[in-house]
Amino acid sequence: MTPFEIAANITITVSIILAGRNSFHTWWTGIVGCLLFMVVFYQAQLYADVALQLFFVVASAVGWWQWLYGKNGEVLPVTKASTQTLFWSTLIGFVAAICYGGLLHRYTNAYAPYIDSVVLVFSIIAQVLLMQRRIETWPFWLIVNSVAVPLYASRGLYLTSVLYAVYWINAVISWRYWHRLKQELPVAELGNDFA
Repeated sequence: MTPFEIAANITITVSIILAGRNSFHTWWTGIVGCLLFMVVFYQAQLYADVALQLFFVVASAVGWWQWLYGKNGEVLPVTKASTQTLFWSTLIGFVAAICYGGLLHRYTNAYAPYIDSVVLVFSIIAQVLLMQRRIETWPFWLIVNSVAVPLYASRGLYLTSVLYAVYWINAVISWRYWHRLKQELPVAELGNDFA
């Protein structure tokens, strides 16, 4: 384990906990963590993961802006996604995971290509919902973490597997917390929950 890997895992863990607490600091810590992971994955010659981290850097910058100025120049409130949005996100997610998994299966020696694709695709969906400050980001992260924990453990990535188990617990707590935020705080007060 390299110092970059340790720093990346610590920073991303802080970012995930901050997201659960509805703090805009999740975004800059996420950017730093993803940049560190870009170095880690580049050194490990995992170039697709480098590209994914680049996506997360850009998504974090956009999410940061949206949370601060996303609704007519005002702080973006915590809201619920529509049933239609959730249906199409889930359907498109499964189709994309099957297609990407098929490509990995056919053209690479990927381990568990379809399961790995579910982690990738649903992470992107969860990130987009987080950028929009939707409560449903947390059930999507629960799906990702539920799949990722045994996947990473099966490959001997025990530290990563344990961290994803912690992220699973964080997602449950955060889901409940965001529900309370939506019910208890008027829109004007949501912007003050950035500590």
